[in-house]
Amino acid sequence: GKAYVREKVCQEYRMLGKENFRTMTIIANSRKYSNGTFEEIGHLVRDIVSLAETCCADGANHSCYDAGSTALSDKSCSADSPFPAHPGTAECCAHKGLERKLCLAALRHPPQPLPRYLQPSDKELCQAFRQDPREFADRFLYEYSSSYSQAPLPVLLGSTRTFLSMVSTCCISSAPTTCFLKEKLERKTLSLLTLTSNRICSRFSAYGKDKVSFSYLASLAQKVPTASFEDLLPLAEDAAELSSQCCDSVAEDCMQKKLLEHTAKVCTVLSAQDGRFADCCRGKNLMENHFCILAMPPALAPKLPEVLEPTNKELCGKEGALHATRFLFELARRHPSLPDSILAKLYDSSGKLLGECCSSKDPSACLDSKRKRMEAELLPFLEKASQLCGQYNKLPFLEFKKRLRESLTQAEPEASPAQLEQLLEQRVSFASTCCLPDAPPLLCASKV
Repeated sequence: GKAYVREKVCQEYRMLGKENFRTMTIIANSRKYSNGTFEEIGHLVRDIVSLAETCCADGANHSCYDAGSTALSDKSCSADSPFPAHPGTAECCAHKGLERKLCLAALRHPPQPLPRYLQPSDKELCQAFRQDPREFADRFLYEYSSSYSQAPLPVLLGSTRTFLSMVSTCCISSAPTTCFLKEKLERKTLSLLTLTSNRICSRFSAYGKDKVSFSYLASLAQKVPTASFEDLLPLAEDAAELSSQCCDSVAEDCMQKKLLEHTAKVCTVLSAQDGRFADCCRGKNLMENHFCILAMPPALAPKLPEVLEPTNKELCGKEGALHATRFLFELARRHPSLPDSILAKLYDSSGKLLGECCSSKDPSACLDSKRKRMEAELLPFLEKASQLCGQYNKLPFLEFKKRLRESLTQAEPEASPAQLEQLLEQRVSFASTCCLPDAPPLLCASKV
């Protein structure tokens, strides 16, 4: 769209200067094509920067940019293109002219399921930095941005800028160890913000606003099962609003400001109700408090009366969706170990169910037949999933695997050793990825 017209690119180029424009281009393209290689991103950045440098210069012919960007899109469509490969490229290349350019520009890779960037030791950092400062900076920008590709652009910019400044300051310092310690402490809030916003925005891009609100509601219900639906729903809606406002925003401090305001609200409502929240909210640094809340494991299952199912009339009434959400909230607080991916699946199914049944000729008959099936199939499945994640979160890994093997052997007496091993690996893989509070939503949805 507008992001690729000459005026906008040239304005950015003049405002930032060549070096900052180049940095921004590395970050933006590493985020977009998070599965691209360093070399592929390098080719793309070189061509984009060269296009801006040539065609944004004073006195450059007006057709220069148009011709240059057309050549760039032709190169993307050639069989031996050096740019990041993308499954949608062929469809875009079927178009011509501006349509083709805009189609190519809109391509993105799906985000990395989990951040893979591992920070080297201070010694290794300085070694690589001294060898070739520019290559070191480019490689870091690429690795960090593709790893945290869902963090908002301003957050990534701030985080990478302070990291590179730390390295260039401390590697020439007379006391590097002390320098790194001091700088890392100063960067702590920004590092946490990058980590947290990457998680928040990954979930938002996978789920969309309504489902993010439900996912957050369920997670709070599992951490404070004694809190009421009326207390938690506004907090969940606030978190969803924050995601929708800040994940794609280029405003300098949107994410940090809104996240701190949101943390203050959560602490105000829940500190008095729960000791663990009170502990997390004690700190002076709201960013650390928020991280503490995110990392909090689910509570123990509370003793609550049996959950009341909404009536058919309520489900197909004006507030049907709210009644369905309240019912799922009640399920989540009674099964604190149920992972987000399974609750999200239930949320999708309940929406689909209301859509199908409430518009059918006989909504009550439709809902009744679905209820029977749910009681027969769904509840045992929820118990199993809850038990699996409950044990995974409680036991040391080897003990968890041993018990799982024993229970599978009992449950599947007919299975061959090879089949048992396969089942075991499947469950272990699900638990170790999807029972965690920061489980990757898209990957876990496919594992459910």
